[in-house]
Amino acid sequence: MNFEMVMQELETLGKERTKKIYVSNGAHEPLFGVATGEMKPIAKNIKKNQPLAEQLYNTGNYDAMYFAGVIADPKTMTDADFERWIDAAYFYMLSDYVVAVTLAETDIAQEVADKWIASSEELRMSAGWSCYCWLLGNRPDGEFSESKLTNMLEIVENTIHDSPERAKYAMNNFIYTVGVSYLPLHDKAVETAKAVGPVEVKRDKTKSKFLLASENIQKAVDKGQLGFKRKYVRC
Repeated sequence: MNFEMVMQELETLGKERTKKIYVSNGAHEPLFGVATGEMKPIAKNIKKNQPLAEQLYNTGNYDAMYFAGVIADPKTMTDADFERWIDAAYFYMLSDYVVAVTLAETDIAQEVADKWIASSEELRMSAGWSCYCWLLGNRPDGEFSESKLTNMLEIVENTIHDSPERAKYAMNNFIYTVGVSYLPLHDKAVETAKAVGPVEVKRDKTKSKFLLASENIQKAVDKGQLGFKRKYVRC
């Protein structure tokens, strides 16, 4: 399938209701409103195709950009490619669920994520912390430095309440993911979650939301999910 065919197919699959949901989360035109599950048959047909992924991502169309992440070949992408992608990611569903997920399948994931976390730019920070969540939930514990993750938990504890709104979500999720998916620091993550307490996230038109990592870690413990690892990062 070539670029025009994919765009046509995505347009056909678009639904007004889905489009409204995406817009309410921060997406803007152009977009069709394609449910992610609907993309699977096209992805199966194409498999990995980086040149096509680049064409789709460059459209600025949310659905095309999301699908680009599904068919991307992360192993061929460079640091510069990821900088281009994060620059174009204009809201969190792109930064955290397309760029961060794609980055998590590379060998440069940690170094790029570290750079983004230190950037103090909201969506870069959000993508950086999210990338670690995807990594920790998929790769063996032995691939991570325990002292580095300890240090990162301390950074979260000291800075989460003053961080940009979307970064707060990702940082809170980082505490949870360490607590559930990285066994050597389960206790430390629980301590951090308790020290952090409820995290207030301000939202545009609705009331603030409060995130509580300690409660979610406990729920995962109760369900016997400690040590959980996903088989694949991308669906």
